[in-house]
Amino acid sequence: MLSEHIRYNSNWQLCFYDTCSTSPGFKLAKYNPSNYTRSMEQSHLYQQIVESIRDDILSGIIKPGESLPPMRKMTEKWNCTTGTIMRAYQELAHQGLIISHVGKGTKVVDNLSGQDQSPLRKATLFNRTEAFLLEIITAGYTPDEIEQSMRTALDRWKTFSIKQEEHPSNVLRFIGSHDPSLAMIAAQYHEVNPELSLHLSFSGSLGGLIALAEKNADLAGCHLWDEATDTYNEPFVRKLLPGQKVALLTLAHRRVGLILAPGNPLGLNDLTDLAKPGIRFVNRQQGSGTRVWLDAQLHRAGINTSGIAGYQDEKMTHSEVARTISKGQAEVGLAVETAALSFGLGFKLLTTERYDLVIPADRWELESVRALKEWLDTSLAKTEINNLGGYDTTETGSVRWVS
Repeated sequence: MLSEHIRYNSNWQLCFYDTCSTSPGFKLAKYNPSNYTRSMEQSHLYQQIVESIRDDILSGIIKPGESLPPMRKMTEKWNCTTGTIMRAYQELAHQGLIISHVGKGTKVVDNLSGQDQSPLRKATLFNRTEAFLLEIITAGYTPDEIEQSMRTALDRWKTFSIKQEEHPSNVLRFIGSHDPSLAMIAAQYHEVNPELSLHLSFSGSLGGLIALAEKNADLAGCHLWDEATDTYNEPFVRKLLPGQKVALLTLAHRRVGLILAPGNPLGLNDLTDLAKPGIRFVNRQQGSGTRVWLDAQLHRAGINTSGIAGYQDEKMTHSEVARTISKGQAEVGLAVETAALSFGLGFKLLTTERYDLVIPADRWELESVRALKEWLDTSLAKTEINNLGGYDTTETGSVRWVS
């Protein structure tokens, strides 16, 4: 388990296992003022050598079957001891990238074609995983949080990797984030086009993109915020549908904020209030765009989720969040304003987000997709969406292409 391989404490330093251990991972060496600087320098250099050689192999600079430089040249190049080079070579051997023979030196493994590419694939995976773990550990996430999130994400991926049965050509399959307007749109869509129907399945933004990647959906609903670019959806589409031409058809911009009891009797105004004593929160499920935005904002504000009562209470839709509060089972939740209005609850605006329908190019020319696009372009569509409350339809029906 991940938590068994990562430990940290303010008096410990993070470093890698020696390659003679049973598996790659992390361990911690007790802080010692007399050798701290030297150990850190050696550990860092050893990692640099591994990464440098691995990158050269993966990029093809060093080709399968080619020999690596002898120890003497490597120690001169890196200005280090033979032991440091040996440690780097041992790690590369452990990853299946190189092999050493007595009297013949060290070579990159050859015959890396077809199934024999597994060492390269494993090394690439290890390298990316290692970088990801270092990044999020540095950001302050705990091993237990990382492991839980990774398990949930993997389970969700496995769920949507299951192929669905054949479906009629007149049925447009939607999988993705919940939005209250979609039920209305599905009904209107069928009235305008009696021979066509829109089938809705709510799984969260991430689940929708996964379904598209697995060809289990024709379009997905997505509102994933990317902190690095401060944009919605495009970075995630590029990551999960790489190399594909994809249309982002804007449904609307939505007002998102705290859903509260009418009149806000507890005086809750922002996310810092979620950690107040006596406040029960109701959350959205992991993988939803609302949850992605929330977790990023909590982390940015330095709010520990363990101090939020009800943080683990997850609901699949905005309506479920509003219903929970209306029943008095929680004091506050995060959802779209439309859900608050539907249940007669209070609302405190926190952000406005873009909700897009994500449609691969090979689905764009379907009659059912064209009919949906044409309907969203009508004034009737915008009026119907606006009547629900909490929407801005200025860009409804607009299309952006990502490739």
